[in-house]
Amino acid sequence: MDTRTAQALIRFGLGRRGAEPLPADPGAWLMDQLRRPDPTRLDEPPTVAEGLAVLRQDRETKPPPGKSLSRKLFQTQAAAQLANAVTTPAPFRERLVWFWTNHFCVSLRRGEITSVAAAFVEEAIRPHVTGAFSDMLLAVMRHPAMLMYLDNARSIGPDSMAGLRLHRGLNENLARECLELHTVSPLAGYSQADVTAFAKVLTGWSIDLKAEPPGFRFRPYTHEPGVQIVLGQPFSADEEGGVAALRFLANHPATHRFLATKLACHFVADAPPPDAVRVIEGRLRDSSGNLGAAAASLVDLPAAWQPATKLRTPLDYVVASVRVLDPPPDQMPNMVGILGGLGQPLWTAPAPNGWPDRAADWAAPEAMLRRIDWASSFAGHIGTGDVLRIADSGLGPLLRAATQDAIRRAGSRRDAMTLLLTSPEFQRR
Repeated sequence: MDTRTAQALIRFGLGRRGAEPLPADPGAWLMDQLRRPDPTRLDEPPTVAEGLAVLRQDRETKPPPGKSLSRKLFQTQAAAQLANAVTTPAPFRERLVWFWTNHFCVSLRRGEITSVAAAFVEEAIRPHVTGAFSDMLLAVMRHPAMLMYLDNARSIGPDSMAGLRLHRGLNENLARECLELHTVSPLAGYSQADVTAFAKVLTGWSIDLKAEPPGFRFRPYTHEPGVQIVLGQPFSADEEGGVAALRFLANHPATHRFLATKLACHFVADAPPPDAVRVIEGRLRDSSGNLGAAAASLVDLPAAWQPATKLRTPLDYVVASVRVLDPPPDQMPNMVGILGGLGQPLWTAPAPNGWPDRAADWAAPEAMLRRIDWASSFAGHIGTGDVLRIADSGLGPLLRAATQDAIRRAGSRRDAMTLLLTSPEFQRR
């Protein structure tokens, strides 16, 4: 394995899986993943209709904490999502799925979304990771997981028929986070008036739990009447006004700049070179927000092929560890539980801005000690192969001589494997 191949597998992917065949041309291998259909194969792909039906049943039966059908469904679907990350033949594409899922964060801290979190990934994120950002944004904003998480399902226009009758009003959460975290960011210089107007545009975007199948529903009687002005643009008082507003925001220059910065931070460096951000921004601008084109521009960036500086988050770290050991299905660890123990419980970010993406946020001494403890436990239960061979297979030329020497001198296979999994070069991507 040469350095460029190792970088393709680790910087852009999820780490090499066992002794899987190496790509002959790393750059072409990455680009091919962007062009081909997503190879994800889930036995029972999650749907929002199934998740909402389960939520409806839980609301009717009121099971005790931890015993709900929603929680059971989440456990099954989350395990399937993580297993797919371990086995996927398109790890770069899968990294993009997880990146955009975090960008459009929904969190199980809002318990209502427990049964629909996996469906959110499969319906709103995965189909659009190489398509138009505007299509992904629309799918996200119409998805019940996001509508419940940020309270838009209950938002009522003050002057709508329902607002005048019930004297209930506007909820600005979804509008504010869409502007601040999902699209233009504060770079656009929007005002509180823009937030309020956009929240009015999005009134009526709700869900119907009683429908068959349950799902998104536009409710005209809760929608605020009148044209609304957002960032100087007028939007009509109907569902299409909301669609037009989202397409406007998706293709705003400030959105392209914001997304380019986040992509560069994730795939290049915690403080990416300004030139790298400009290249991605230009590709987004010239392609009208095509995310496949933006991802392809990452592959073309010389800065993205520099020595690894990014620290793997717990999610990246656990998936890479399982991939490098490549255990048989009956020895697959409970990655959902492991992530909770390492401080990154799946789909449970503490705030709508998602999990942080910089080393400083994951490198606290206690967090690193948790990794060492887990690595030791994991190494003691999984695999029997020669550790030096596994290290060379997984890291190639990135494996340091000091790590090789420490592995050779280890008192047991478990200690040797722990040294590999906790080495600086394995912790980074």
